[in-house]
Amino acid sequence: MPKVYIVEDDEHIRGIVSYALQSAGFEPTGFENGEAFMSAIGKTLPSIVLLDIMLPGEDGLNILKRLRSSSRTKAIPVIMLTAKGSEFDKVKGLDMGADDYIPKPFGVMELISRVNAVLRRGAPEKSRLLEYKNISVDGTRRTVCVDGEAVALTYKEYELLCFLFERQGAAHSRANILNAVWGSDFEGESRTLDMHIKSLRRKLGAAGEHIKTIRNVGYKLGE
Repeated sequence: MPKVYIVEDDEHIRGIVSYALQSAGFEPTGFENGEAFMSAIGKTLPSIVLLDIMLPGEDGLNILKRLRSSSRTKAIPVIMLTAKGSEFDKVKGLDMGADDYIPKPFGVMELISRVNAVLRRGAPEKSRLLEYKNISVDGTRRTVCVDGEAVALTYKEYELLCFLFERQGAAHSRANILNAVWGSDFEGESRTLDMHIKSLRRKLGAAGEHIKTIRNVGYKLGE
């Protein structure tokens, strides 16, 4: 049974989310602040973390930074829960290593779908080296380099880049990309994809221009 840690200071929201997750077959544990969460994670690692940005004391973004800076916790999937609606906050969370974000208010069915999508890790690892101009992807090591320099990507950013790499030059609709990378049961909006594309472009630097936006369609890699 997958363990889900919920870091949310609103007791009402924490209770609703815990009940929904438990009903869906998860083992949820709630924390009202970062201190209690970090103490628990020092003992037992969860399968995934739902992390609110606005918390008393240490905020969610700083907690995310701490998780990603530790070799013990850096691979734990994290979904940000945020009442902030600005694009800056969402991109900042993705840049810092969040795997997804859910703006408040949200529906519990969407939440469950997002959790399942992030946890879906059953696809076989890609073993060959993929290259496009100055970008290279090593499927064995799950590493990405630009001009020989390593680029740190989140799980979803890596899967998204691999999807585009394997289909270079072809334009793909947002729906097709969401289905392939997030799964057929994904019930979120295409804005999730757009935010991941923006974050991916930023991390690739100048090489990010190789990811093209196709108006009224979606995205592609290369010409």
